[in-house]
This record gives sequence, C-alpha cells and structure tokens, in this order.
Amino acid sequence: MEPFGLASILLLFGTGVLLMAFRRKTSGRRRMPPGPFPLPLIGNFLQLDTKNFPRSLEKLSQKYGPVFTIYLGSTPAVVLYGHDVVMEALVAQGEEFGGRGTSPILTKTANGTGIGFSNGETWKQLRHFGETTLDMLSMGQNIEKKIQKEAGFLVERLKSTNGRTFDPTSFLSQTTTNILCSIAFGKRFNYEDKDFLRFLHLLDDNANLQTSIMTKLYNIFPTILDYLPGSHQKIFKNTEELKQLVSRQVDLHQKTLQPEHPRDFIDAFLIKMEKERLNSHCAFDLQGLVKSTLDIFTGGSQSTSLVLKYGLLVLMKFPKVHEKILQEIDSVIGPSQAPCMADLDKMPYTDAVIHEIHRCLALVPLNVPRAVIKDTYFRQYFIPKGTTVFPALKSSLYDSREFPNPQQFDVGHFLDKKGALRKSEFFIPFSTGKRVCLGKKLIDVMIFIVLTTILQHFTLKPLGGPDELDISPTTGFLTVAPKSYQFSVAPR
Repeated sequence: MEPFGLASILLLFGTGVLLMAFRRKTSGRRRMPPGPFPLPLIGNFLQLDTKNFPRSLEKLSQKYGPVFTIYLGSTPAVVLYGHDVVMEALVAQGEEFGGRGTSPILTKTANGTGIGFSNGETWKQLRHFGETTLDMLSMGQNIEKKIQKEAGFLVERLKSTNGRTFDPTSFLSQTTTNILCSIAFGKRFNYEDKDFLRFLHLLDDNANLQTSIMTKLYNIFPTILDYLPGSHQKIFKNTEELKQLVSRQVDLHQKTLQPEHPRDFIDAFLIKMEKERLNSHCAFDLQGLVKSTLDIFTGGSQSTSLVLKYGLLVLMKFPKVHEKILQEIDSVIGPSQAPCMADLDKMPYTDAVIHEIHRCLALVPLNVPRAVIKDTYFRQYFIPKGTTVFPALKSSLYDSREFPNPQQFDVGHFLDKKGALRKSEFFIPFSTGKRVCLGKKLIDVMIFIVLTTILQHFTLKPLGGPDELDISPTTGFLTVAPKSYQFSVAPR
C-alpha cells in the first residue's frame, strides 16, 4: 500500500501546485469577460466540442452573453457572439481589435510574415502593398479577362464528362487556383502540369487536414503536440513544400524581371523590394514575398471553390431558384456572350442568390482570429494586450432580426419589394473593418463569372431528387465546407 499512498500524495501535491499557479496566473484577469471555469492545463477543453467548435461557442454565448472568455489550454481567448458586439469591436474599435490573433497552426506556418497573418508594421506595409497591387493588376479589366478565359477551360472540361456523374471538387479548385496563378505567377498552367497538380494537392491536403482531430487539438495544446506525430505535422511539411514551389517561381521571375513592365504580383513585389532595399525597417524581403504570394492561394483558392461547390448544390436543391437564375442569364447575357461584372447590375436575382449562398454557408463562422493590439476596455470588460478574439461572423449572418428565417435558404433575405438587391450591414462573410478580406473584390468577380458561365452552358442534374440533397455543411475548427456530392451536367 505504501507505493500507492506515496503516488496519491504526490498527485495531490502536484495538483495543488498547479491550481495555485493557475490561480496566480488568472488573478490579474478577473476583470475579463465571464465564461466557463477553466481547468489547469486543459482550460475549457471539456466544454468544447472539437468536432463542431463554432457550435460550442454559440451554445456558450446563450449562457454567458455576447462577450465571454474561453481558455484554449492555458491561453485565454475572448469570443464576441452577436452582430452588435462584432461591429462595435471591428468597426467602432477597429484600431484596438486590428491585430491577428493566435491560432497555433497559422502562427507556426506564417512565421510572422505574409499579408494574412502578420502584425504591426509588417502587416501594415504588406497589406497596403497587396491592396494597391491587386488594384493595379485589375486595371483595364485585366483580371476579369483572365477569369473569363479560365471559365472557358472549365466549360470544355465539363463537356468532356459526357453526361457521367462526377464530384465537382477538383474541377472547381483547379479553376480557381489557375485564376490565382495567372495573377500571382503571370501565367496559367496546363491541368496536367506536374508542378501545378502538386501545388494543388498540397493546398487541398492542408485544407482537409484542418478538420482532423489532431489539428484541432494542436490549436489547443500546441506545446505538447509539437513533439507528437499527426496531421498537424503533415500541414507543416506541406507548407514548407508549398513555399519551395513558390520560391521556384520567384527565381524564374528574378531572371526575367523588367521593372518598367510588371507582369504579376511577384514582379510587383520584387520591384518594391529593390526600392526599399536600403530601408532597415522594410517588410519586403524574399521570405515576405513567398509567404504573401502563398497567402493569395490559401485565402482565395479553397474558399472560392468551396463557395462555388456549395452554390451548385443549393441550386440543385432548389430547382425554382435555379430556373429563375437561368431566365435572368438568358435575358441579360444570352447563350454565347461571356459573362462580365457589368452584367451583375442587371441581374438582381442572381446577385441575391449569391449573397444568400455566402450567408447560408458562413464559410468562416468564427472569423479568422483577431487580437487586441493593446490593453483594451470593451463595454464593461478589460481585455489584455495580445488576447486572441473570435468575432463570430455567423452571429451576424444568422441574426433573425435581419434574416427572418436564418436557418433556411431564402433568396428573399436579399431582395426588396421591387425585386432589387437589398443590401445589409449584417452581410459580412468576408469580415469587416481593417482586416476585411483583401481579395473580396476578386472573389466576387470569380464567383459571379464562373457560376454564371457554368449555368449558361449546362443543366445541373443531381443524383436523386432535391429532397435527398443535404446542404448542411461539415465543420472544422475555424471553417466549414459543403458535404461531398456527385452530379452530372447536360448541355443546354
């Protein structure tokens, strides 16, 4: 009995020490928002459903209110759940909430640089550069023409299915990725190109691995899981290979660069690097170039293809909606003219459908994590500098005050009594404020042109009847995705 007794004493002593240390650590945070009581080391792990993290936070908001604290392991994070608090933080107090929050997976792969996941002066410089460069590349409808061209290749690939059923995932991701390749690398790739297929595989693999249990656990217990095998390690390995593939494109651009005639994003960055080379506080170096270029793909390729995939599923689920879009396409665009953004102003019903697709999917329900850049008072609470914040976008997109049937797909949410598009400040699928999605305009163009091009040329034929289609998405740690499905297309 002696060994057991000694072990019990040591266990109790160790637990007591941890509790005391935890109490000391949290005593200075008593002014923080309320929330479930955290346990030492594991925090609120037992109260969070790792299979549906966003749903867990929605339930906690019903108990603790629109502003509450959770502990991911021993690290506190503040959740903002509700349209009013989200807008108050991201717009009214946008400066204070303008940092990029800590998500261990994203933090490790970003390494402090890149447009999407950097902070401070580095982020300000790269963000401004990204905005001005995308605007420059968009001049003269340049990007629109690239998207039209790639949509044409997609039409030919869909024709080649000859009525067979297929999963649209790879077709759509190849299309959106190739559009971004033309913007970032200055060229599109043949769909059989080995480097392109490898690049695409790594992007898709990382996106799929985000939903695995080990990746979700890594975001809560990074210190421990850093030393254990699992899907999180595969993400790190994939990301390094993605960086190498981008670096190869950078090398090619350095050899053929003409500073007076920038061809694409990489050229523009290299020119900026040369201009800033004597600036010791400059964020423009090769590491920043590689990561910023990769951010274009991780932020735009998967997200756009998932929205398109969900959109096709929704249209098969609701044949009357599908039919009304076809009528609008036929009357405004016709059978042979390539869709362009100028058409969208004359297609309010199609525009409303796209809005409702975004709203229902709520692709990033909790937003990409933010952080407060200084000690911040928010409402009656204190949030210490550097605290990660989850401003839940879904709480705006599903607010019943604005959208009377938030759980239902209802095009009427975005149409007024005259059939015109109804705009709403609650519609923030791309976030809002200082960190609003950099590629929002580009994604809008891609979705409209690719979706209408598909519908212009093909009739969508689901397997089974509409009632058998499930449009509820699967949920990862921070993102969602439409469930897998198959369908066929027939020429119109």
